Amino acid sequence: MNQELTEKLLDAVKRKATGYLTTENVEEYAMVDGELTVVKRKVTQKEVPPDISAVKFLMDDFAADSFMEMTEEELKEEKTRLLNLLKEAENAADKSKTQN
Repeated sequence: MNQELTEKLLDAVKRKATGYLTTENVEEYAMVDGELTVVKRKVTQKEVPPDISAVKFLMDDFAADSFMEMTEEELKEEKTRLLNLLKEAENAADKSKTQN
């Protein structure tokens, strides 16, 4: 696999692992004066929460390289950091749901 594709795939998995916002456009069409015309457009923003499978994949991939070199204390610190990131993302998703 070429380097550019590998980087794009890794970026996509990272995005999925951390969650992201996406915009969804829905358009309704109708015949007006014999032409198909947009009569209604709805734009919504949705939050996609972090995906645990993507996190696990990244952790497994990352572990092969750098975790093997970490001390036990560094591993515990990294675990705590990642769990905090997931909690923050979950809180942001919950806050977003309650606002909508």
